Amino acid sequence: MDPTNDPNFVPPSANKNYVPPAGNKVPKSKPIQPYVLEDYCELIDAPQPHPSKSLPISPSSASAGLDNHSAGSQNKIVHHKIPKPRTDLNSSSDDESDPKQENRDTKPNDEEKLHLNQHNSKHEKQPVGNIPRIHSFQIADLEEVPHGVQRQSKNLETYKFPTHRLVSTLKESGKYPLVIVACGSFSPITYLHLRMFEMAIDAIRENTKFEVVGGYYSPVSDNYKKQGLASAAHRVRMCELACERTSSWLMVDAWESLQPQYTRTALVLDHFNEEINIKRGGVITSSGVRKPCKIMLLAGGDLIESMGEPNVWADQDLHHILGGYGCLIVERTGSDVRSFLLSHDIMYEHRKNILVITQLIYNDISSTKVRLFIRRGMSVQYLLPNSVIRYIQEHKLYVNDTEPVKQVMGDKAD
Repeated sequence: MDPTNDPNFVPPSANKNYVPPAGNKVPKSKPIQPYVLEDYCELIDAPQPHPSKSLPISPSSASAGLDNHSAGSQNKIVHHKIPKPRTDLNSSSDDESDPKQENRDTKPNDEEKLHLNQHNSKHEKQPVGNIPRIHSFQIADLEEVPHGVQRQSKNLETYKFPTHRLVSTLKESGKYPLVIVACGSFSPITYLHLRMFEMAIDAIRENTKFEVVGGYYSPVSDNYKKQGLASAAHRVRMCELACERTSSWLMVDAWESLQPQYTRTALVLDHFNEEINIKRGGVITSSGVRKPCKIMLLAGGDLIESMGEPNVWADQDLHHILGGYGCLIVERTGSDVRSFLLSHDIMYEHRKNILVITQLIYNDISSTKVRLFIRRGMSVQYLLPNSVIRYIQEHKLYVNDTEPVKQVMGDKAD
């Protein structure tokens, strides 16, 4: 979230009451991107040696092998002819050269049938392991009755951290647990906000050695001065409806929205680390050992670019977010994230803890434009989940609000 929207915002250089994040409580974790050759100056990424080169051959054994080969021993290399199934395109010259073949019955006998069945069973096409498919954890009862839902409290006194969809045990022993957190206003939550998590989990599975065990939305509190935002209670409930009806693994945490003042993103990530790693001890591996979860911020390219604006984000917060936790950046139209990472000193320093996610199918839905459509009486069908649209209609949200033209037409629309 943009710190300048805090009503009590003070530039970091002039803030004498700055509260540093809890850097000593962040568990040490591997970077999201694996190290390569230039990072270690070692052959850590070199390909595995060929099996023929793994066993050195001594001169004595080589000469012995040569003698055995000439003597016709069992070490002699035998080249087997690969059988080809008979088709109409195969040449019949082999059959014509054998006079016995002309008098044979065209129907195979029982022995030939058995041999043919064994041959076909060996050469049946096996399913390819990398075929894209929808995974079971991505399937939900779309827009149906929710199941396993823990709704968030509306006050801090009864607040409980949501864990009803947090995976408690890793499925793959060789991977590291990862929790994704998205901070924002979510007024209202759109299909792009939901798609960001799906794009992130695909990129993590494809490019890293981490296993996602949980995903959270953390809506900002009412102390975020931006026109057009619904109250925190409404925004939390809309996020819950979206997660309940369209996802089987995403959750909503209301802690940030319940705070009496604006909470910096670095402190929000500290809250998740406190709840997941310090209070609950992380997750259990398949071998029974507990591992702390790596917690990463999921953000759009526009938020990352705001980190480069002078005197907006404290350098200590940026080191804490990018170095201590890590960031998943979803590119948006018009943002050149990679060039920005190259030019920003702190981001370049922690580049191994940043994963840029490219949108293969561009989605430019913004909450700002959705609010504009609602004010103009236009349809927002297929931009939001149906449950969220019904909630907006029932509570008459955004209908009579006003927003500055610059905010609506700006490049940094939420």
